[in-house]
Amino acid sequence: MTLAQQIITAAMVVIGTVITRFLPFIIFPDGKKTPDYIKYLGDVLPLAVFGLLIVYCLRDVSILHGTHGIPELISIALTLGIHLWRRKMILSIAAGTVCYMLLVHFVF
Repeated sequence: MTLAQQIITAAMVVIGTVITRFLPFIIFPDGKKTPDYIKYLGDVLPLAVFGLLIVYCLRDVSILHGTHGIPELISIALTLGIHLWRRKMILSIAAGTVCYMLLVHFVF
């Protein structure tokens, strides 16, 4: 890329970031009531994202070949167990990820 293209690309990234950071505060100021559909989206989207991540992570797992999905199931069980026990999302995700990596590299 030329220098002009690099500057334009960086400027577009900055503009996009600024717009996405400030637009919610412009659309929904403090004194204005937040619409019900926005509150609804705030409630359901996190669960939808995690559902999508589960499907994405397990889409290539074959129970008929290789390790038969055992490392994945162990890691999911650990993640679920830690999340139900501690209710700390980052802890449960990190523990499940570390468990999976250790199982894949050292056990299976």
